[in-house]
Amino acid sequence: MNPTIAVAITGASGMPYGLRLTQCLVECGARVYLLNSKAAHIVAKQEQDLTIPARPQDAEKFFSDRYGAKPGQLRVFGHEDWFAPVASGSNTADSMVICPCSMGTLAAVAAGLSDSLIERAADVMLKEKRKLVLVARETPFSILHLENMLRLARAGAVILPAIPGFYNHPKTIEDMVDFVVARILDQVGVKHQLLKRWGEDH
Repeated sequence: MNPTIAVAITGASGMPYGLRLTQCLVECGARVYLLNSKAAHIVAKQEQDLTIPARPQDAEKFFSDRYGAKPGQLRVFGHEDWFAPVASGSNTADSMVICPCSMGTLAAVAAGLSDSLIERAADVMLKEKRKLVLVARETPFSILHLENMLRLARAGAVILPAIPGFYNHPKTIEDMVDFVVARILDQVGVKHQLLKRWGEDH
């Protein structure tokens, strides 16, 4: 059975990571629950010249058409849609990725807040002991950022900063984005062929 993955895109810089992750999950056959913060709409326009429809129903059609999702494969939920499956441990996703993850969102999750659907969904993942991956995007990290990451790591979350490697000799920005997305897919157990594994040429 294909997994159900919740993808939360926040207002941190790094929109290409979240969009490429969503695309790859759809192409790999996963069911995707997509959550966008209000700030994510602003960053999408700034970084990708992409206007995400404000209404979840319109955004769902927009992303489904964009990535060729099958009917019902990709669903979009609003900021405060408390009836979304991910808002309850009785019907949550198999894994959740916040990508990119702003330090504000990371702090809210570390504090156990549930003021938005993204925060509530992350809190559910932790309490149900499901995989929660936070793709932190900030530099440099302050001591508060690091302490929040440590607190989340101790609670069972995976802290996966958006830091591409260069041993695969990337030639484009897309290559560097795919490096990070490949690491995320590994964490949520989705098979892919985005790049060669270390040692495959030997």
